[in-house]
Amino acid sequence: MSQTDFGSNDFQVATGVSRETLERLKAYCSLLEEWQQRFNLIGRGTVDAIWHRHFLDSAQLRKICGPRCSRLVDLGSGAGFPGMVLAIMGQTGVELIESNRKKCLFLERVSMSTNTQVEITKARFDELRRPNQADVVTARAVAPLNKLLWDAGRWVKPGGVALLQRGSRFECELAEAARFWEFEVVRHPSVTNPTGAILEISQIRQINV
Repeated sequence: MSQTDFGSNDFQVATGVSRETLERLKAYCSLLEEWQQRFNLIGRGTVDAIWHRHFLDSAQLRKICGPRCSRLVDLGSGAGFPGMVLAIMGQTGVELIESNRKKCLFLERVSMSTNTQVEITKARFDELRRPNQADVVTARAVAPLNKLLWDAGRWVKPGGVALLQRGSRFECELAEAARFWEFEVVRHPSVTNPTGAILEISQIRQINV
């Protein structure tokens, strides 16, 4: 099945979400399609594959978060991926951090329309001086890994993890980051990108050079 043929019913089969949750995600999708006509919320090349490239890509993090997570922060949330999807799927304590005003307005509309409790913070995550740390921090290719580890390390609680979705160069990125950082990493295969991975990173410490 191609990514463009993957729809809401396929998403339900792949994730096992309830009918009620699926309806809320469909409302989210409808709003995204409507707003995308006026604002560039997602890459234009992914519009025909929303359920696969954005919804399923986000949903796959739910199992990795697990019951340990009572607070999740999504850095550079954009149109809400993965944070809003995870909140609709039942993740509690979700904060979406996004600096773009129009994207924040969109996230507020989705939150109201789907009756989803999330905290939306309009700010650059790398400029907030006193992060309210979280059990899990998520980020979807918002910065190079080497830079992202600086912010992930600030935002993750002791004992928490960062779940970072990376593309085909993730091994090269890890090797580069290891020159400046010490960390533990678990590589999870991505169900939406066979050459990419979800990096579960913990115990982030900067190397003194």
